[in-house]
Amino acid sequence: MTTTKTLISRRNILGALAAAGLAPAAWAQTASGYPNHPIELVVPYGAGGGTDVLARAYAEATRKHLPQTITVLNKPGASGAIGWNEVINSKPDGYKLAILTVELTTIPHMGLAKFTHEDFVPIARLNADPAAITVKADAPWNTVEEFLAASRKASGEIRMGNSGNGSIWHLAAAALEEKANVKFNHVPFNGAAPAVLALLGGHIEAVAVSPAEVTVHVQGGKLKTLAVMADQRVKGFEKVPTLKERGIDLSIGTWRGLGAPKGTPPDIIALLKDVTAKAMNEPVLRETMEKQNMGISYADDVQFRATMARDNVYFKQLMTKLNIKA
Repeated sequence: MTTTKTLISRRNILGALAAAGLAPAAWAQTASGYPNHPIELVVPYGAGGGTDVLARAYAEATRKHLPQTITVLNKPGASGAIGWNEVINSKPDGYKLAILTVELTTIPHMGLAKFTHEDFVPIARLNADPAAITVKADAPWNTVEEFLAASRKASGEIRMGNSGNGSIWHLAAAALEEKANVKFNHVPFNGAAPAVLALLGGHIEAVAVSPAEVTVHVQGGKLKTLAVMADQRVKGFEKVPTLKERGIDLSIGTWRGLGAPKGTPPDIIALLKDVTAKAMNEPVLRETMEKQNMGISYADDVQFRATMARDNVYFKQLMTKLNIKA
């Protein structure tokens, strides 16, 4: 028999939880009680980068929707292979997830990984950013046509920085070479940030990184972006044309999302999908992405799987054609 004292106690607990934004009605759990202890989210890159910032904001945004916390673990190395391998080889019980990036569809074709995107069960895509051609503000080119014309004239001489051999920004520049019939001198760096610093220092002539990674310097008048490799113009870069507007049919860039090891039970995936969809509307996540100038681009598991499959085919063909290897 339930006593009045017990009912009052329950009301007090519910009230306290509601005040904290953790009312049980907002919590998601499977019939088996998952999750009943903290979940690990592996970021296959170092702390402080865009992927890490996104992962931590996502973990914070899920607090209202899960009875357990999500803990972010950085496992960098081998272009993401170390972290992804750890998740793939973990028990598929929903307690170890991974942030997936477009390199999941590139590094297997370089011989850097034995796994493929099919070793993960997609949960959702959170972000997508296009590549962009950016040069110094005092560079002699004010349009992408002028830049490409100069690249044709001085074939193989204009230095194009990227975030590493086989990285998405390397592949973006290589794809532009193919589409525009030009040749760059590709210069790899250990990440997009060092490439941008090299551009600022005059050590290279251009980079093909995302708008997010040059925003501060463009706004500060030190750099200028000539074109974005997207289907539509990018927020914050509304005056910058797309390559498609300039007659070059090229749309390429990066994405970030969530995945679980192959074999994870469908009810756990369904719960994580629901939680992620709700987390995408939390201010802490959206504000963080906007501050970082990351493109908010949610896609459910079906759409995300299709994106990975499409990019896997595209990059395999591109890397084979251009003979890009580790």
